[in-house]
Amino acid sequence: MARIVVVGAGVGGLATAARLAATGHQVTVFEAADTVGGKLGRYAHDTPAGSFHFDTGPSLLTLPEVFHDLFEATGAKLDEYLDLVPLDPIVRHVFPGGGPALDSCADPVEFAARIGAAFGDRAAADWQRLWRRAARVWNASERDILRRTVDSPRDLASLAWRVGDLAAIAPGRTLRGLGRRHLSDPRLRMLLDRYATYTGADPRRAPAALVAVPYAELAFGGWYLRGGLGTLADALLTRCLDLGVVVQTGARVTRIDATGGRVHGVRLAGVTAPVPADVVVANVDAITVYRDLLPRPRRLAALTDRSLAGFVLLLGVSGSTGLAHHNVFFPRDYDAEFDAVFGDPGRGVRARPAVDPTVFVTVADDPMARPAGHEAWFVLVNAARQGIAAGAVDWRRPGLADAYADRILEVLAERGVDVRDRLLFREVRTPADLDAATGAPGGSIYGTAGGLLRPANRGPAHGLWLVGGSSHPGGGLPMVTLSAQIVADEIGPAW
Repeated sequence: MARIVVVGAGVGGLATAARLAATGHQVTVFEAADTVGGKLGRYAHDTPAGSFHFDTGPSLLTLPEVFHDLFEATGAKLDEYLDLVPLDPIVRHVFPGGGPALDSCADPVEFAARIGAAFGDRAAADWQRLWRRAARVWNASERDILRRTVDSPRDLASLAWRVGDLAAIAPGRTLRGLGRRHLSDPRLRMLLDRYATYTGADPRRAPAALVAVPYAELAFGGWYLRGGLGTLADALLTRCLDLGVVVQTGARVTRIDATGGRVHGVRLAGVTAPVPADVVVANVDAITVYRDLLPRPRRLAALTDRSLAGFVLLLGVSGSTGLAHHNVFFPRDYDAEFDAVFGDPGRGVRARPAVDPTVFVTVADDPMARPAGHEAWFVLVNAARQGIAAGAVDWRRPGLADAYADRILEVLAERGVDVRDRLLFREVRTPADLDAATGAPGGSIYGTAGGLLRPANRGPAHGLWLVGGSSHPGGGLPMVTLSAQIVADEIGPAW
């Protein structure tokens, strides 16, 4: 039985702790915040009309089998803890210039029919051809990458890729390029581009292999958890406690002791004595681990381009607007948005708030989320990370956040959804707020931007492991949960 310390009680940390405790290890989790869940945040706002409840992080659960596997591996059933609600549409896409919206769904035949009804038979045929390619990419990724360690480019190069897999993955091609090659309708290209932002990346630079992301969502479905996605954190905490894991909140790890090439434990803020450990699992951003927590700062071996961040409005809205659970309102010029969010430091172009951004609106049809006769809106736009460098924006600048919130509400009004005279309240969350609340450098949602190679799960000292969205296999709830499975399997059982 090993003494294991998990640093951080996000989904990755709690999932790892539960798996390790179920196999006989002695596990302690230290979380700097007062609550567990990490980026799976929650916010409640009381009004005379009643209470509004928001998920302030992920709003969609995909690949449910990953979570069924997690709970079964720890001796439980997912349905005993969580109420999964399938969504149809998964996302309602509203395109510029008017015309029909497009509702995505988990039935590929039905979705192709919806595309045909909205955009014509050629568009439907284009999508079906891309879908077959996406299936090959997904199958190769799921088989060879998502459930195993990938420590270096050499590991990727050594995979026994099948010829068909390589042709589908198209190394060297971008997601944007893939869309232009396969999709004749510009609206479908726009839909595909959006999935690069799921991994924090610019579709003009993101690898074509990210076509697996829409496949995973549309093949296995999108789900809501009744009571909010934050209930996943509650369920994982309960599993951990039932398995004997010690979870301490308000306990900030300031250093990982790793002299002599192996871990010996951790040190906590305000505590003199070190906490001994045979194994340390870090569920904090990989850059933070390498730069701040090790005895000597180290460079990451993998590419570490920072992902985009998000600017969020939490709105209490009176009445009903008839929106779907998830809605995306696209801009007229998608490239202008990416130019603003990412900037181009090489050409001296600074990042800035996008004037006409894509607006993502989540409206949960859940009585637990809002009073009767009202709606709780989570509004998200892509944003540059917090900072003063050319590729960032100083969101702490006085007046900027409120002015940009006004602009987003104006954009929604321009796109046919004006709720400015129906607001009971609005709360603003900037990338600077996410940085402060979760320790995500600059408020980057996914840590490192999308790609096949991310910081490895195996740390630079023996007994040190990394889980979470900034490490392999990437961001998003299912990928974070798979990182926990990879690490727990590598550590192995206590017996």
